[in-house]
Amino acid sequence: MTIQLPKFILLIWVVTACAQSGKPDKKAIPDCEDCELMFEGMPKSLMWSTQIADEKEPGELMIVSGTIFKSDGKTPAPGVILYVYHTDAKGIYSPASGQKDAKRHGHLRGWMKSDEQGRYQFTSIRPASYPSRNAPQHIHPIIQESESSIYWIDEYLFDDDPLLTQDERARQQKRGGPGIIHLVKNNRGVWIGGRDIVLGMNIPNYRP
Repeated sequence: MTIQLPKFILLIWVVTACAQSGKPDKKAIPDCEDCELMFEGMPKSLMWSTQIADEKEPGELMIVSGTIFKSDGKTPAPGVILYVYHTDAKGIYSPASGQKDAKRHGHLRGWMKSDEQGRYQFTSIRPASYPSRNAPQHIHPIIQESESSIYWIDEYLFDDDPLLTQDERARQQKRGGPGIIHLVKNNRGVWIGGRDIVLGMNIPNYRP
């Protein structure tokens, strides 16, 4: 004998199961290539600031910070997860020794959860461009607002990068706001930059 459950009960069961697993079904993140990899190796507890690379990592240290705002562009958005990953100093997504999770994203990856003021910050190295390619230096960011609101925003790009051509600038969609940032070296030789993010900005079919 087969028992047919009402559709609304089935829906509640599916949503609850996804929430308990901590990893949304791929159907919840359409048009977001590799977004499911952000959940591989994600720490159970996230802070507003994270250190992706330390001073022993080859490359030039860099600190990027900013504020995540709600869709009105004015109200800070707390509790939003920002996941970033990028290449190493050779322009490669190199996994760490023994790394099992998200090897395609390499070892330079990290997570933040915006605080009550919407702040986030990550410390890493300035990524190198892909070897033998003309793509500019970049950092991939993915936003998770909720179990069903996960999307990529414009890559972090750097305005002093000679590979950031006018054509490349024109291709930017400003998803989440402008992604091209200005870096300045401080007196310790660390690159410092900032970028604010507006949830849902220029995201097709955005559902907060």
